[in-house]
Amino acid sequence: MIRDILSLLVAAIAAIAANSAFAQPLAKLPIVDPVTHKLYTEIIERDGIKATFEMVPIPAGAFLIGSPDAEKDRKEHEGPQRPVQVKAFWMGKCEVTWAEYDLYWEKKANEKKPASEPDKKADAITRPSKANHHDIDWGYGRARNQPVIAISHHAAMEYCRWLSHKTGKLYRLPTEAEWEWACRAGTTTSYSFGDDPAKIGEYGWHEKNANDMPHAIAKKKPNPWGLHDMHGNVAEWCIDQFDAKFYGTFPPDKSSLLPVKLPINKRFNYVVRGGSWIEPPEKCRSAHRDFSVTAWQKQDPQIPQSIWWNNADWVGFRVVRAVEEYEVLKDLKSKVTKQSPN
Repeated sequence: MIRDILSLLVAAIAAIAANSAFAQPLAKLPIVDPVTHKLYTEIIERDGIKATFEMVPIPAGAFLIGSPDAEKDRKEHEGPQRPVQVKAFWMGKCEVTWAEYDLYWEKKANEKKPASEPDKKADAITRPSKANHHDIDWGYGRARNQPVIAISHHAAMEYCRWLSHKTGKLYRLPTEAEWEWACRAGTTTSYSFGDDPAKIGEYGWHEKNANDMPHAIAKKKPNPWGLHDMHGNVAEWCIDQFDAKFYGTFPPDKSSLLPVKLPINKRFNYVVRGGSWIEPPEKCRSAHRDFSVTAWQKQDPQIPQSIWWNNADWVGFRVVRAVEEYEVLKDLKSKVTKQSPN
């Protein structure tokens, strides 16, 4: 009798596991759960100046991160493909703009002292001073709908900390897994719109149609989940350190939850995704990976060089907010200081 009960318990546990995203056969991926949260608009204000941005609901689910061996233009560090589970979150509909970022960093004459507790906490976040060797916008203009460019991984993370204090919501950079999940939007093709790179002009700015400059947000078609400029325009920071062999550390037969290589105190070697206006279509694929290098700061004559600005005028970022935040990512902050090594 006891043996029979134990057998039933084992069978029940196995059945539950078989229905979980952790144990789905790879052929059934991706699995997209129903969306249970809603799009919203965030409003931020400083000294009477306002900026808004939309946050798009991204469903939970599971997928194969990376590209298949047969994908055209694939790089070795895009694999091996591994199953990954992602919890629900919101992602910025567009890349962070100067209208938003200027409220964080730019110091204004006769600036009022913060009155509310959220504003006091936000004001305590360190803000960068203006770079003294180039225009902040590299000559492309800082119109309100232009994406932020040429800021460091550290600067992007500190903006997210400021935004979190300002709004009372936990904003941060996406993990690599979250970024690719959102970019693919339930697809398994090279791009969210299919495998044909000739169609990318409808969805993104790249080297052949960008006229050597970044462009205003949301001028191209969105991906299936309503996100603009995931292919091209500006490449986007992720939380992760870059590791060419990272995917190979994941189990091949069950989904990993929250694979992330957390940032350390080094200034460089952090992941950017999505390709940009200076790059060909193949570098705007959903699985394409790139990372920061010291050459991105070669034009900075300061000693020590700035931890806030660089010359990567093709790199920006967008923010995410988890529906239920992972403990390891709560209160995440950059560890970079002026003394940090490259």
